[in-house]
Amino acid sequence: MMGEMENDGGMRAWRGFLTAHARVMALLEEELERERDLPLSWYDVLVQLEEARGSRLRMTELAAAVLLSKSGLTRLVDRMCTAGLVNRSADADDRRGRWVQLTPAGRKRLRDAAPAHLRGVGEHFIDFLTPESAEVLAETFGRIVKAAEEQGKAGPAAGAVD
Repeated sequence: MMGEMENDGGMRAWRGFLTAHARVMALLEEELERERDLPLSWYDVLVQLEEARGSRLRMTELAAAVLLSKSGLTRLVDRMCTAGLVNRSADADDRRGRWVQLTPAGRKRLRDAAPAHLRGVGEHFIDFLTPESAEVLAETFGRIVKAAEEQGKAGPAAGAVD
């Protein structure tokens, strides 16, 4: 059975997705570090906060929003606080909760890094897509994300930190 699955177009697509994701993320990480001295994980946190209402999220919301690994998010935010890119504060309504907010320095750092990152996304991903294949991928990935999120609601929250 596994031999049949290995020849299946779906499995080839799965392996291609995994390999493409790993290689493109490594390129984006290396370029952002070299050109803007900013880790990709920091960029991701800054983007999530920039897009959030009031430029702030609870740690649990941030953990759910980041696209990169959620492990070590607390330490990552600690380092970003030390660098002055974000602030962390207690939630007045929930003593256990913590807010993370984008600082003006964090917003400036994000705006400085965005052109390099977006150029890399274009060069290493978007430039390989036709408008039709981009629509197919966006729709397919949207269905996959929606199904995974619905399944995730049934089980314990993975990576939740506060």
